Amino acid sequence: MADVAGVGYSRGGTGSSPRFLRLVAPRAALMFTGLVEALGRVIAVTAEPPGVRLLVDAGPLADGARIGESICVSGCCLSVVRIAGTGLEFQLGPETLQRTSLGRLAAGSGVNLERSLRLSDRLGGHLVTGHVDGQGRLAARLVQGEWVTCRFAAPPALLCQMAAKGSVAIDGVSLTVVDATPEWFSVALIPHTLSCTTLGGLVEGDTVNLETDLVFKYVDRWLACRGDAAGPQEHRG
Repeated sequence: MADVAGVGYSRGGTGSSPRFLRLVAPRAALMFTGLVEALGRVIAVTAEPPGVRLLVDAGPLADGARIGESICVSGCCLSVVRIAGTGLEFQLGPETLQRTSLGRLAAGSGVNLERSLRLSDRLGGHLVTGHVDGQGRLAARLVQGEWVTCRFAAPPALLCQMAAKGSVAIDGVSLTVVDATPEWFSVALIPHTLSCTTLGGLVEGDTVNLETDLVFKYVDRWLACRGDAAGPQEHRG
């Protein structure tokens, strides 16, 4: 059947009266949840001008991986181009190297890994596209028992898309914003997040990949377009 709003349908059963319709998600609609499935380790970074090839030991997450499959690597959606045992290889272009922190990875670096969301999966975190909006910097790290509160500096345009109790993805990890100001935002990390993601190893000054909430983006864009359409208002005395 023809695609409807970017979602394809295929017939189940035989004959002209199918028993059911099966949704087929297009590649462009791939999403993630921000719930990290595995902590991978970079094996090698090989120059491939104008980009690089990144080889990651993904452990059990590599089981069943396919060439062309999308994996969220520390917040960045990348396509698998080669599989060797538990090793997954990705190609990073100039845009990815410039916009994200992946260009600073080296052999031994840890990365957060998550496979793309199935239509039947539970959405345990929030909708994450894997398209990094910009980078933030860890400005302060406050240890409170087994918990850690992190304060990040970020570009003003991204901070405008954050609000207390809203969602943000940091290096691919879905987190709830504690506070948001014009200069910084903060999040609280529980022991599980600290031990199972790269966020536990962050030190002040480290950079992270940021993706703001998808709903915020659309609202922000809608308001901007609405303002442009209104144009300058005539002053009436």
